[in-house]
Amino acid sequence: MVMDKKLGLIVNPIAGIGGRVGLKGSDGAEVQRKALKLGAVRQSLNRAIRALERIEPVDDLEIVTYPGEMGEDAARACGFAPTVIGSIIPGGTTREDTISAAREMLELGVDLLLFAGGDGTARDIYNATGERMVVLGIPAGVKIHSAVHAINPVSAGNLAGSYLQGRTSALREAEVMDVDEEAFRQGFVSAKLYGCLRVPFQRRWLQGRKAPSSPGEQAAMVAIAADVVSRMADDWLYVIGPGTTTRAITARLGLDKTLVGVDVIRAERREGKEAWLGELAAADVNESQLLALLGGRKAKIVVTPIGGQGYIFGRGNQQISPDVLATVGKDNVIVVSTSAKIHSLGGRPLLVDTGDRAVDSMLSGYTNVVSGYNERIVYKVSYC
Repeated sequence: MVMDKKLGLIVNPIAGIGGRVGLKGSDGAEVQRKALKLGAVRQSLNRAIRALERIEPVDDLEIVTYPGEMGEDAARACGFAPTVIGSIIPGGTTREDTISAAREMLELGVDLLLFAGGDGTARDIYNATGERMVVLGIPAGVKIHSAVHAINPVSAGNLAGSYLQGRTSALREAEVMDVDEEAFRQGFVSAKLYGCLRVPFQRRWLQGRKAPSSPGEQAAMVAIAADVVSRMADDWLYVIGPGTTTRAITARLGLDKTLVGVDVIRAERREGKEAWLGELAAADVNESQLLALLGGRKAKIVVTPIGGQGYIFGRGNQQISPDVLATVGKDNVIVVSTSAKIHSLGGRPLLVDTGDRAVDSMLSGYTNVVSGYNERIVYKVSYC
């Protein structure tokens, strides 16, 4: 039977494994071995399945994919009978496999290449195909700065299905960004633009490119820090997410901050003192360390949205996992952001993409965003 549409599928099996274990990326064999030794669980297969579940298996759709963990497993789990090309070493795939798969799918003339991975995977696909094919990313990495990804796996499936059925025809050039992971682990964000890929365009389903904070927001960050610190309570732990806005909070307490990591602090007001004093309980923690620290303790989580994207969970702070969030609870999440960062979203909601539907649903709704001293913005949080 001649199929009317061909959907290419590439799954990067190791995408995102460094997130919950606090490695801030998954690039490189040594990092991958360390992540697995720390107990990392592969997430990309399940995220690919969640996307494919939104695409109905029909006779006029052919899925072209690589063997086993690179796409075949996800396709078969969703009821498809894919055309399997290429070969891999199970458990030993590399970026060269991704590049080879993308090139072969380009030659086969797939109508859309759907890939599960992060910025490194997007970069590999760009190197293989340039702008010669239409692609769409299922977000499955740690540091997703690129604009080629949907906002979550469900949105990726919705957009892919809409494009294949002809209901979405618009395309746009989306930036492929990647950071130097070694510098990132040292607390330095060095992002580089590698090029653009053509993606189907529906604003409600696509994430934006990460945008840096403006130097002019420093005064607002100081005011936010003053507000948060003034409301701290004795005997509570505060889990402080990554970012320059959250770093202002630890600075007010006289503590250093792991800029791209998650820290845990205690705060107390000493007798006869007006100012709060801070104590670092743990720096640059991973998921298992967080869960151990939180056992039986009262705690709050302080996070700030990613500029230009709006994510508060699921991008760059996967250490604050669904289990951590379920332990702490929605009422103990504090979202902090300058007004400028909120306004830059253009009315788009704050986003959560933890990988757990129940937790994403729990976090959704409306929340108070601390935007200054005694200042709040009521803003929507969404997972779809």
